[in-house]
Amino acid sequence: MDRLKTLETFVAVVARGSLTAAAVAEGVAPAIIGRRLDALEARLGVKLLLRTTRRISLTTEGTAFLEDCQRVLADLANAEASVSAGGVQASGHLRITAPAGFGRRHVAPLVPWFREQHPEVTVSLNLSDRVVDLGGEGVDCAVRVGDLPDSSLVSLRLADNRRLCVATPAFLKRHGTPQHPSDLARFDCLALSSDASQTRGWAFQTGGQQVVYTKPGGPLDCSDGQVLHDWCLAGYGIAWRSTWEVEAEIASGQLVSVLDAFAAPPNGIYAVFPQRKHLPLRVRLWIEFLKHHYGQPGFWTTSDMKKPGKPGF
Repeated sequence: MDRLKTLETFVAVVARGSLTAAAVAEGVAPAIIGRRLDALEARLGVKLLLRTTRRISLTTEGTAFLEDCQRVLADLANAEASVSAGGVQASGHLRITAPAGFGRRHVAPLVPWFREQHPEVTVSLNLSDRVVDLGGEGVDCAVRVGDLPDSSLVSLRLADNRRLCVATPAFLKRHGTPQHPSDLARFDCLALSSDASQTRGWAFQTGGQQVVYTKPGGPLDCSDGQVLHDWCLAGYGIAWRSTWEVEAEIASGQLVSVLDAFAAPPNGIYAVFPQRKHLPLRVRLWIEFLKHHYGQPGFWTTSDMKKPGKPGF
């Protein structure tokens, strides 16, 4: 019996919820579907499905095997598509993740445009500030901002990201402009609360290449960066925000950057993905799509994003 056919049958039965539904979709008798599943389980020596007259359910082994089967079948479809119809016909399901704030601004708007170019690809986007376990949770690609921990994952730098001290022109007119990081002690600063990240504080480069950290304070703090950004725009203090978050407001004059001479070296915005010898076509095209748009002049300084033209790949 065709080994590939048994894998396709197994996936179809799980997706449709019954042998009968899978048989109807394929136009064969339910008994044929049953024989294929029996042959697959006999070859593997494990039970994949628990079957009753009313329902089917996956065993522990079946759940693990299903993910592998789905990946194998998707990779096969991509391999066939990549050598037909111009060589860029991706298909299958793309699972991506990104930090919540960054993802809302600079990942989510791009997803529908990516699908317009690759309509056979479906996409699940998970926005979360926790570090998602790509392998354990079946995620194809993560967008991550900042320094990356050592891991078995592969990363590709998509763009630079720098932290800037920013405030509104009105705030600086009322309170003055800091000339050195030590001056921040006498200003209202909008910092993340102690139970959030950035436990080392705000980073500055003073005296050569040395990076120093300071923890400025003020009457307001919050565990949510978007709230700090909104408070800063409302003129309540100086904030330390990423360029991806404030460059549009700086370009429009809503915010002014200060202490630029002491800005720490930039870190990066990365695409991160599991180590694979052959990356699925849909993942490769998604990464190229991000790199293309993140590299466009004016991408980060346009708050009202307009639909981009199709990249040349």
